[in-house]
Amino acid sequence: AVVSTQSTGVGTLDALMSMSDDLAKLDGYTEQVMVKLYNYLAHTLEEDDLLKLPDFTKVNNKDLKSYCYTYIWDVAKFPTKLSIKEIHDIIAKNMTKIEKDFKSKSTTFNNLKTNLIQHQKKETGNLVTRNLAALVKEEDFVNESEYLVTACVVVPKNQAKEWENSYWKLADFVVPHSSELIYEEADQLLYTATMFKKTLEAFKHNARERKFIVRDFTFSRTVIEQQKLEVTNMERAKNKAYPPLIKWLKGNFSEAFLNWTHVKALRLFMTAILEPNKKSEKKLREKLTSLYGNLDKNAADSTDLGDIPAMFLTGDYYPYVYFDVNTAFVDNAREF
Repeated sequence: AVVSTQSTGVGTLDALMSMSDDLAKLDGYTEQVMVKLYNYLAHTLEEDDLLKLPDFTKVNNKDLKSYCYTYIWDVAKFPTKLSIKEIHDIIAKNMTKIEKDFKSKSTTFNNLKTNLIQHQKKETGNLVTRNLAALVKEEDFVNESEYLVTACVVVPKNQAKEWENSYWKLADFVVPHSSELIYEEADQLLYTATMFKKTLEAFKHNARERKFIVRDFTFSRTVIEQQKLEVTNMERAKNKAYPPLIKWLKGNFSEAFLNWTHVKALRLFMTAILEPNKKSEKKLREKLTSLYGNLDKNAADSTDLGDIPAMFLTGDYYPYVYFDVNTAFVDNAREF
């Protein structure tokens, strides 16, 4: 037997039924946490590690199906001298801690990824949104001038001629012949234009009316170096956090799956006492009946159920009980 009936200490029928309900709830909760771990692991693995996912989700060095096929009760983790309630409480406490730690670790890592992605998007967006630091040079600007400023302007490509023929007319004190084409994309151009600082706001307003977008950008070598350092530090922080996170997910997925199968075993034990009747496939039933039919000859003839209480006769009757261990979440996660 998986658990010795002499050491369960389950007590009365009411206590048995209450414990059965508690195990059913723990079954669902443990599965929920375990599937969360698997899905997060599957979607967090970097491309080079994706092929290793089956190796990262082993239990006792076995893939999930092999572990289930060769399952035995882990006496070291859950000594049979413990009552079912004690084992239930150990698993519940363990899964609660795993879920709490998972929320903390995943939130921290997600924030690192999100911040890095947001900065990376600024480097790859269109000219209206992307960081201009990588596109311009110091010599493109009039710097350290008390009166003059150089503006960066995004111009639709089909309005290039209009810009070149009119930019110095968009406001007073715009320097003629100061505009230079700095960068070109499929449908947008980045120009500069130099003007007196006092006219910049009027220039922005009039430019916007012609669909010329003046970017809020001031060239500063110090700021540019700081931005590069920030991105580098974010990449380092993410790369540093990745290996221990994956290691934690591997270990705790294994632990969660092991806990889940032990909850299933406990439910089998309880149901063998309370409700020995479940449905399954015909061939499997025939094979199981041939193996275990000697345990209860009433099962061989469903018309002769002997003294079995009517409260248990809610379906087909078998001389054994079972629960599904559904590993479909493995395939489902790969389809996301």
